[in-house]
Amino acid sequence: MSNGSVVILTALNLEYQAVRQRLADPQVHRHERGTRFEVGSVRGTSCNVALGLTSKGNHSAAVIAERAIQEFSPVAVLFVGVAGALWDTTRLGDVVMASHVYAYHGGTSEDDGLKARPRVWEAPHGISQLASHLARLNDWADPAPGHEDAPQVRFGAIAAGEIVQNSRISAEAKWIRRHYNDALAIEMEAAGVAQAGHLNGAPVAIVRGISDRADGTKNSAEDRNWQPKAAANAAAFATRLAVELLGEQEETAMPRDDRVRSTDQLDRHVSNTAHNSTVGVMAGSVTGSNVHLNTAPKASGPTDLIAELECFHDQLAWHRAEGTLDEDTCREALTDLDSALRSAGGNTPESSKRTVMTLRRLRGLVAEYPALVAALAPIVAAAGDLA
Repeated sequence: MSNGSVVILTALNLEYQAVRQRLADPQVHRHERGTRFEVGSVRGTSCNVALGLTSKGNHSAAVIAERAIQEFSPVAVLFVGVAGALWDTTRLGDVVMASHVYAYHGGTSEDDGLKARPRVWEAPHGISQLASHLARLNDWADPAPGHEDAPQVRFGAIAAGEIVQNSRISAEAKWIRRHYNDALAIEMEAAGVAQAGHLNGAPVAIVRGISDRADGTKNSAEDRNWQPKAAANAAAFATRLAVELLGEQEETAMPRDDRVRSTDQLDRHVSNTAHNSTVGVMAGSVTGSNVHLNTAPKASGPTDLIAELECFHDQLAWHRAEGTLDEDTCREALTDLDSALRSAGGNTPESSKRTVMTLRRLRGLVAEYPALVAALAPIVAAAGDLA
């Protein structure tokens, strides 16, 4: 499938239905191992979403997330649903987007007690920035009936474990609040999805609506009342985020003619301002006072794609030589690039799909280097067109 899509996963049918209601004409897509997804577009937009159900727990969530990433090569994976608030400062119905995820069940048992040894995954910077922007706009929520306060988006840590947390006075509850006192919410799937995204080079965002306070009120009348509201609020924010993510992806991978026009404008600007000046150029050529920048044109076949990959190899080497790319990242990036070059020469649907997946993993590796991300984005898009 084309990489112009976002995967949205949920753990519960209630959460699944909250997202599905926002999709137009969802169609069943069956994974070869039996996992069923539904693929549709967010109503009123061209944003394609592949929706899947993971069931409860980090382990099953990780497996289904990896299947979804391999199957759809998505722009991003959003895990959407409800969670319990750890502190009274977060209101019921509000949405928490994870700035980072704790897998809090990691630890070591010693004579003087249980010591925390969590794994932690941070949210991708670009997605966090976009989500913060949407939260400031504050126009994503469905109109609330009556005079209820509109839900707000909170950003902070989310703790993900292997048990349903429904107490504030149990030994486990006190331990969590002592060791993870910056966590806003607690749930059971985010760590698995974050790990799957990390291993496959896919950006992951966790979006949770607060349905309870993890204080013994789960399955109460109040919880049954708040669960659908919290799920709907999380679905509303997540689908808005998905639409904006794909919009940004399309802007990054603009058609070649548009990129050439942008480059021509830059050439004219440099030509008018850089007389008798020294200009450092990462890639391209200089003629007189004109600077000509290399762009990544849309590949018309495997040979063109290989040429663009080889050009990107030179850019990695340049960044490493300049000291803007650390040695370990460069080594891993070159390993992925070599793998992409090998699969790009296969000229089969399977090899094309492997190329896209490898390039997406490579993009994750260089996510902190804007120049490399910008150079890689049209190559990823071109590889996707060939897949």
